[in-house]
Amino acid sequence: MLVVSNKTMPNFKSIADLKGKKIGVTAPGSSTNMMANFVLAKAGLKPSDVSFIGVGASAGAVAAMRSGQIDAMANLDPVVSMLTQKNEVRIASDTRTLKDTQAVFGGNMPSGCLYASQAFIQQNPNTTQALTNAMVRALKWLQKAGPSDIVKTVPESYLLGDRALYLAAWDKVKEAISPDGTMPADGPRTAFNALSQFDAELKGKPVKLEETYTNAFVQKANAKYK
Repeated sequence: MLVVSNKTMPNFKSIADLKGKKIGVTAPGSSTNMMANFVLAKAGLKPSDVSFIGVGASAGAVAAMRSGQIDAMANLDPVVSMLTQKNEVRIASDTRTLKDTQAVFGGNMPSGCLYASQAFIQQNPNTTQALTNAMVRALKWLQKAGPSDIVKTVPESYLLGDRALYLAAWDKVKEAISPDGTMPADGPRTAFNALSQFDAELKGKPVKLEETYTNAFVQKANAKYK
């Protein structure tokens, strides 16, 4: 989600108001940074029109917003839920659910992918398969895990001291977690279109998207872990 501080920007009206402001992201170059870039681009702003600050994805992000160090923030739950429940921020753009994601990006937007260079994959097929197997097993476990299983597995710092809030936030985003790790058919095109909005090196360039990803390792993993 991209949220705006009620403390430093009480008169916020539109994304264009963020020009010249400080925006917190989990880390520079991260998926939250890219999400912010895309939302800004749709409003006619360039990444250079704002200042991005890495604030992490836990207590540090909450503290940065509450102290007024940042004016807006692209971050995840439960950070955003903790801030919204006390009316400290307003949500400017939300991609927690599949419906919201499709509304923002125009299709299914893949995130949290396993990626490596072509050379590494060719030279280390067994390692690549083992990593894929681990991710697919985790995704399948998440589909069946109960609240107590989730809480016991997640690092304590991610709970932000409020287990109920974390579980409520998890319940909102669970539908967006891939059940099998397969790249959605429209995923590469959606990602490319989004990146092209703010990356001059990609805009208008021909890219053979079918050569940028493979589901071969995922298919083997799913055959093993049914």
